[in-house]
Amino acid sequence: MNTAKVSSAQHPRRIGRTDILQFILYGRAFIALILVVLIFSILSPQFLSTQNMVIMSKHVAQNALLAIGMTFVILTAGIDLSVGSIVGLTAMIAGGLINEGIRLDFLGAVVYPHTWTIILISLMAGTLMGAINGIVITRFRVAPFIATLGMLYVARGFAGLRNNGYTFANIVGRPEFGNTGFERLGAGDFLGISYSIWIMATFALVAWLVTKRLPFGRHVYAIGGNERAAELSGVRVNPTKVAVYMISGFCSAMVGLIIASELVAAHPATGESYELNAIAAVVLGGTSLAGGRGGIGGTIIGAFVIGILGDGLVMLGVSSFWQKVIKGAVIVLAVIIDQAQARMQERIALQKQQELSSTLPNETNA
Repeated sequence: MNTAKVSSAQHPRRIGRTDILQFILYGRAFIALILVVLIFSILSPQFLSTQNMVIMSKHVAQNALLAIGMTFVILTAGIDLSVGSIVGLTAMIAGGLINEGIRLDFLGAVVYPHTWTIILISLMAGTLMGAINGIVITRFRVAPFIATLGMLYVARGFAGLRNNGYTFANIVGRPEFGNTGFERLGAGDFLGISYSIWIMATFALVAWLVTKRLPFGRHVYAIGGNERAAELSGVRVNPTKVAVYMISGFCSAMVGLIIASELVAAHPATGESYELNAIAAVVLGGTSLAGGRGGIGGTIIGAFVIGILGDGLVMLGVSSFWQKVIKGAVIVLAVIIDQAQARMQERIALQKQQELSSTLPNETNA
């Protein structure tokens, strides 16, 4: 009889410090969410009021939408710094179409598109910006950081040029032009829940299904894990990369429309520094900046943490400068924790490999 084959069920493995630490690292976003809610609830009695919860939920929805698109990009080991600028550009596009329409100088006429057409055009514009990012990265081999940094300036510049730096105010449309109702996108609700939250939930569900159930999702993870191996296994790497940046651009455009609709105005500076919130939510939610590891569920929790943290600091009257310091520290801390988790997983995998190799000779001798 080989004693090495004694069932492990007779000697259950004890839960050690490594197991506890691993559990904390995996659930860090959820733990952080609980702590943030508890702290702000104690410091501000109005924090959990109905009115404040409604406001926070809208901000969280905007952060989550950006973070969903960013998750696809980071899963491929990329980065998209242009999302905030695309938010501003699409807001200005929608505002201009509502207030000024499309001038056809050769016909001496002005066409005012329907509200749904305006939304479609704006979404297409954001998706196009994402496609340009993807093409520059894949076709011209430009690093994602540099390509999207360039698009950040390009999109922000076009947003300013759209109305010479001025705001499109009172973008409610006119009944005779058939372009009214745009404000309902950001201010309307269904069953007492804001449209922006319904949109966020829909995007999150679709993104989760894509990453978990569809071949495209598996390809995204494969590219982030090992791009060369993914290419050798038949994954169309470049088209997939272009697609993830298009998804990011589409999500950014959606946020731009929601903000412009909620404010009933479009300003070229809309969405400034939003890319930091999106990256922070994704990394805090457990998606590795190295790619290939993470998911939509963690990103949504991370978006809640960032959104509640921002609104809580505002309620406490914390300076906007300190808010930036705190958010920057959160990003750095999240990356440090992510690196610690990666090292721990490598160590655990190595230990299991050593244990397996040590048991194989015993089984062979038996």
